[in-house]
Amino acid sequence: MFEITEYIGIIAFTMSGFFVASRNKLDLLGVLIATFLTALGGGILRDIAVDKVPFTFSHNYPALIVVTVLLLLIIFRFHKRNSIENKALFILSDSIGLISFSISGAIIAIEHNFNLTGVISMAFITAVGGGIARDVIINEVPFVLKTGFYGTISLLIGLILYFLNIYNLISLTTISILFFLTFSLRIVAYYKNWSIPLK
Repeated sequence: MFEITEYIGIIAFTMSGFFVASRNKLDLLGVLIATFLTALGGGILRDIAVDKVPFTFSHNYPALIVVTVLLLLIIFRFHKRNSIENKALFILSDSIGLISFSISGAIIAIEHNFNLTGVISMAFITAVGGGIARDVIINEVPFVLKTGFYGTISLLIGLILYFLNIYNLISLTTISILFFLTFSLRIVAYYKNWSIPLK
């Protein structure tokens, strides 16, 4: 279950990282760095936090997935597509990546017997850690800090999975339901411009 969400997240965040790099007109090296950070950065931070060799460093598939998806995006010239098309694809891929990595982060935390704070934190770090690193190096305000309901959804996933685990309800079915519900919430929140008000 962990590997499924991990690979889905890597594919989705490779795409969103590529679109951010293209929008900022980075050269090939810049695209590679931004894409790898987005796709793999959060998972590396997660694994370091639980004192294990990062999944990316012990398996070849993560890097191969990033390179393959990146090559396909370049071959089909997505960096030349109309910005409106890419915006829709970016929101779609970024939302899938956010939810997949939130789930994988929470699962790892649960497997290591973290408490509620730990599970929520790991979900959040895994989901947004790579994106924050990417945005910092390209001198942008991190996406998570300016988009409503982005980080909030990650925290919500960690919270729900923690309580599902307490009642032994974590299964492929419940995780699939959680995935589609939170994905729908993220898409609706984005297009409705929902946000948590400051006051």
